[in-house]
Amino acid sequence: MTEISSPHEQATHDSEVTRLGELFSWQSIVFVTLSVCGLFSGLAYIFGFTWNGQRLLEGEYYWAFIGFFSAAAFIALPARTGQKKVPFYDVLAAILVLCVSFYFASNAWDMVQAGWSNLYLGVVLWLMMMELARRSGGIPFLLVVVLLGMYPLVADYFPGLLMGIPYQFEYMIEAHVFRAEGMMGITTKIAAEIILGFLVFAGVLLATGAGGFFIDLANASFGRYRGGPAKVAVVASGFMGSLSGSVFSNIAGTGSITIPTMKKVGYPAHYAGAIEACASMGGAVMPPVMGAIAFVMAITIGVDYATIMIAAIIPSLLFYFGLLLQVDAYAARTGMKGRPREELPSVRSVLVRGWPYLSVMVFLVWGLLYMRWEYYTPWYACLLMIGLSFLQKDTRMTPRKFYDAIRQIGVLVTQTAAIILPIAFVVSALTITGVTGSVTSGLVSLGGGNLYLVILFGVLACFIMGMAGLALVAYIFLAVTLAPAIIEIGGLNTIAVHFFIIYYAMLSAITPPVGAAAFLAGTIAGAKPMKTCFTAMRLGVVIYFVPLFFLFQPALVMQGDLTPLLYVMPSIVIGIMLISGGLEGYLLGVGKTPKLARIPLVAVGFAFSFPGLLTTLISGILAAMLAAFIWRHNRLHPALVPHT
Repeated sequence: MTEISSPHEQATHDSEVTRLGELFSWQSIVFVTLSVCGLFSGLAYIFGFTWNGQRLLEGEYYWAFIGFFSAAAFIALPARTGQKKVPFYDVLAAILVLCVSFYFASNAWDMVQAGWSNLYLGVVLWLMMMELARRSGGIPFLLVVVLLGMYPLVADYFPGLLMGIPYQFEYMIEAHVFRAEGMMGITTKIAAEIILGFLVFAGVLLATGAGGFFIDLANASFGRYRGGPAKVAVVASGFMGSLSGSVFSNIAGTGSITIPTMKKVGYPAHYAGAIEACASMGGAVMPPVMGAIAFVMAITIGVDYATIMIAAIIPSLLFYFGLLLQVDAYAARTGMKGRPREELPSVRSVLVRGWPYLSVMVFLVWGLLYMRWEYYTPWYACLLMIGLSFLQKDTRMTPRKFYDAIRQIGVLVTQTAAIILPIAFVVSALTITGVTGSVTSGLVSLGGGNLYLVILFGVLACFIMGMAGLALVAYIFLAVTLAPAIIEIGGLNTIAVHFFIIYYAMLSAITPPVGAAAFLAGTIAGAKPMKTCFTAMRLGVVIYFVPLFFLFQPALVMQGDLTPLLYVMPSIVIGIMLISGGLEGYLLGVGKTPKLARIPLVAVGFAFSFPGLLTTLISGILAAMLAAFIWRHNRLHPALVPHT
C-alpha cells in the first residue's frame, strides 16, 4: 500500500512548500489556530449562523478571512527560499495584518453605508498584499500585480486602445482595498466563499488517506501493463489535481512518489518529470472539482458550476487520452514491461478498502449536478467523509489526524488566498479605468473583422500573460477583453470561448521560456529543466490544438446540438492516436514507426482531427496509406514486439 498522507509524511511535504516544520512546532500551532478561526468564520457566514441574533455582514466576514489567512501566510510562507525559521518581522507582519483587517471589519457597516475608508491603513494592507504576491507567485507574478494594479495612475498616457480613465493614488487605493471593484469584490468572494469548501474537502480527503488510495487504484488498474508506473502517474495526478486544483502542490506531492518510480523502471529523468508536469497541469481542469479558475469562469459567465463541470469533461478526457497514448507508445518502442501482478494490489481489494472515498466522490457529483447545492456541496461531503472514516481503522479520524487535516486545509487555503487576494488589484485597475471595453473594441478593429486573426492575437495574448506563471491572472484579464471580441466577431458559444482562453493560458506551465510546472518536475526528477520542458510540450500536444476544435464545435464542451459528437469524437480520437504514434515512434495496433513516416503521421493526425468532412476524408485515406506502409516496413524489418 502506498500511503502519502500520514501526519509525518504530510508534515514533510508541507515543509517543502512552507516552513511549518514539525507537526506540533510553535509555528504549526499558531498556523492551525489562525486556520481554525478563519474556517469557523467561514462556516458562520456561509451557513448563516447567528450570535445574539446577529449574523456576519459580507464585509465583516471578508475582512476576517483576509486577516486570518494573510496572517497565516506570513507565518507559513518564507520570504526567501530555504528560510526555515520564522523571523520576528514576519511575526510582526502577521500581527499587523490581523489588526488592520479587524479594524476594517469593525467599520464594515460604515464602509457600505457612508463610504468610509482609511488611506494610510489601506496603503499598509496594499503593500502587505504585494509581499504575499511575491511569496506565493514569485517575482513575475508580483510584477504583473504591481504594473497592472498601478495602471490607473498613468492610464491617460497610453495610446489608442490602452488609454483609460486616470486616478490619483488615494482614489486608486480606495478602489483597490475598500470597494467592490477590488478586495471587497469577486476575488475575495471566490476565495472566501466558493473555493473554501472544496479546499476543506481536499484537506479532509488527504488526511483520511485518499492520496494513497488513488495511487493504489491506479497501480491496480495499470501497473501490470507496459509503462505501468507512468500510467499510474498520469491517472493518480489527474485524480489528485482535480481535487486540489493546484498544479504545483500536485507535482510536489504526487510527483515525489511517481517520478522516482518511473525512473526506476527505465523512463529517463526528463521524461518522467515531463509526464508528471503534464498530468498535474491537466488536473486543474479535470472534473469534478478542478481549480479556482473554473469557479472564476462560472461567476464571470453567470452560469452555475455544474454547467462548467460538465463542459470540462470531454476536453480533459481527450487531454489525458493523448498523454496515456504517448506514455504507452514510448513503453512499447523501448520494450518496457509492466510490474509482476503479484507485486500489485488487486482492484477488488483496493475498492473494498477505498469504498468510502468512492462513495464521497459520487455524493459530491450528485450534490453538484442533481441537487445543485453549489459551494455547499463540499461541506456536506466533508461531514460524510469524516463519518465514513470511522468505519475503518486505517481511515479513522483520530485527534492527531484531525489536527493534521486542519493544518493541511490551512496550507491549501493560505496558499490559494495569497495568490487570489492580490489579483483584486488587477481586476480593480481594469474595471475603474474602463480599459476593458476599449481593448475589446481595439482587438476587433485590429483584426479588421477577421475572426481568425483575432483568435491568433488571442492565442498570443493568452500565452504572453500566462508566462507570469498564473493562468488565473491571464484568464481574468482576457475574459473581459478578448472573450467579448471573439464572441462579437464570430458569434461563437460563450462557454467554448472562455474554455479556449483557459486552456491557452495554461500552456505556459509546460512551454518555454517559463514552463514553471515542467521546471519544478524536472528539478524533482534531477533532469535539465529546459529538456523536461520541451518533452512536456510534446507529451501535452493535445492541449495545443483541441481548444481550437471546441471553439468551432461547441458540442465538445456539451453546448448546443450534441449530434456532431457522433462523428467529431471518433475523428479526434483517431487523430490523437496518429499524432501520438508520430511523436513517440509507435503507432498503436500497427507497430514501430520508421523515422521517415513520423512527421507525415503527425501532419495527417492533425488534419484528421480537424472537425471538417473534407479534411477528415482526405487525411483518412492518407492515414490508411501510412499505416499500410508502416505495417509493411515492420514486416520487412522486424521491429520491436510490444510487451503487454
